[in-house]
Amino acid sequence: MKRALISVSDKTGLSDFAKGLQENGYEIISTGGTKKALEDSGVNCISISDITGFPEIMDGRVKTLHPNVHGALLCVRDNPEHVAAIRDLGIEDIDLVCVNLYPFRETVQKEGVSHAEIIENIDIGGPSMLRSASKNYRYIPVLCDPSDYEKVLTEIRENGETSLDTREKLAAKVFRHTARYDAMIADYLTKKTNEEFPESMTITFDKVQDLRYGENPHQHAAFYAGMNPQYSLANAKQLHGKELSYNNIQDGNAAIEVLKDFEGTPAAVGLKHMNPCGVGIGNTINEAWDKAYDADPVSIFGGIVALNEPVDAELAEKLSKIFLEIIIAPGFTPEAMEILTRKKNIRLLELDTTLAPNNTLKYTNVNDGLLVQDMDRASASAEDLVCVTNRKPTDEELKQLLFGWKVVKHVKSNAIVLVKDDQTIGVGAGQMNRVGAAKIAIEQAADKAAGSVMASDAFFPMPDTVEEAAKAGITAIIQPGGSIKDQLSIDECNKHGIAMVFTGTRHFKH
Repeated sequence: MKRALISVSDKTGLSDFAKGLQENGYEIISTGGTKKALEDSGVNCISISDITGFPEIMDGRVKTLHPNVHGALLCVRDNPEHVAAIRDLGIEDIDLVCVNLYPFRETVQKEGVSHAEIIENIDIGGPSMLRSASKNYRYIPVLCDPSDYEKVLTEIRENGETSLDTREKLAAKVFRHTARYDAMIADYLTKKTNEEFPESMTITFDKVQDLRYGENPHQHAAFYAGMNPQYSLANAKQLHGKELSYNNIQDGNAAIEVLKDFEGTPAAVGLKHMNPCGVGIGNTINEAWDKAYDADPVSIFGGIVALNEPVDAELAEKLSKIFLEIIIAPGFTPEAMEILTRKKNIRLLELDTTLAPNNTLKYTNVNDGLLVQDMDRASASAEDLVCVTNRKPTDEELKQLLFGWKVVKHVKSNAIVLVKDDQTIGVGAGQMNRVGAAKIAIEQAADKAAGSVMASDAFFPMPDTVEEAAKAGITAIIQPGGSIKDQLSIDECNKHGIAMVFTGTRHFKH
């Protein structure tokens, strides 16, 4: 008779699987709570203590770490010396292993959980059994995921055993499973000990969905979420529309990043190709959207809209009149849903905008490498600004400058943003020189540029950007400062009566 060792925390499908094994000639060995659950469902089991000849000790910390278990799992069955060794020692074969691990992740996420409880949910015996059996996958099928139960049972019923291909795939899944588990433990302890950039980086992500393609149709892609997604598209509820694409997710993420800087104020963000094309704030979300749309009604076509207040019927009517890929909001009234769902393909995503971002680090892949940095959460208040010109900004200019500073940090460098009356009126993004970005923003703003303010993500190495601002009638500028030629730009501002403030912080975004 073959023997199966079953010890699981997730008991989904457990009873049917064990009964299926018994029907096909397997004797079941089990432990603790798993054994009780199986026996309660009518499955006869042998205790692991009957195999080891040793009781479970230390509250179950030690129960499967024994040669009678690992000898059975690691024996190379076509190696005569291995077989002779286990036979001499009275070790019997174990022919199938079904193990999943203590719920470490779920324990960490429990409200009010203690460090001691978290540590107790670090599984030792489970990963050891999984790894031993998976190393020996030529002979032993190893399951860590209930979704594989039926496939394995089907092969056993039809062929008497699993195929080598199946066992190899199961082993690969096991090693991904244990690597993920160890990565979660490493992440928890690394953060607890305030190691921001350790000597090795272990991060893990779970697949949310396969994507139709990547940035282009010839590229394969999938979407993965981190261990605890909060203010993330992975945590959004899709209410309507086509499946999200790779580019949708990129743009949607960029949109909600902009939106987060306006928490507490009704705000609307229009975004296209990872850059905001229109941002507006107002006393109501409808007013905010009107300003965001008016900022650039051309570029928003086929774009992403993110809002930090629910969509009502009035706003839905406005949004329905243009072609949009995605609308992200904390809610949609029934009337708004009725209006917006008339469009078959538009994606409607519900996301709680009051959630705090959980990601403290930003990861960027390079060829065979990973760049890691703190997320750019820096902001500025009026008290942080240093006026460097003869004329100080008015209160209204100051308000608009701070608004522009919140937006420009989310625009690809080199970046220039023009702002007036609580809305962006010109965005110059991703240019090789700053004056080029300024010219694009000014051209987009056209007649609105007069009386507006300018935000720059980095300092001015030359006075040419100020010269362009003066020609356009821009009255105030916010920028980091820090160039060895700052004085040239200051002098140019004074020449034209432009107020300029320094933040001391730049916002490069590559």
